Amino acid sequence: MSYFKMSNDEKYSRIGLNIAYQRKLKRLTQMQLAEISGISRTHMSNIEAPNMVTPISLEVIFRIADALEVPVETLFKFE
Repeated sequence: MSYFKMSNDEKYSRIGLNIAYQRKLKRLTQMQLAEISGISRTHMSNIEAPNMVTPISLEVIFRIADALEVPVETLFKFE
């Protein structure tokens, strides 16, 4: 599906799935990533949940990308 045809809800879901994928590659738990990123485990869980739309601020995305040691654009790949 084209990026421009995706709803914002779908985009949030894809970002969450990308975060979960990168977290698992680093062998981190949600709790560990949440602690490093300075957010609650519940918020991290909500961000990663594919069926739950959780808006996420750029500040939190930047912190998560830094914690995962990936370029922020990695979390925005919707291929």
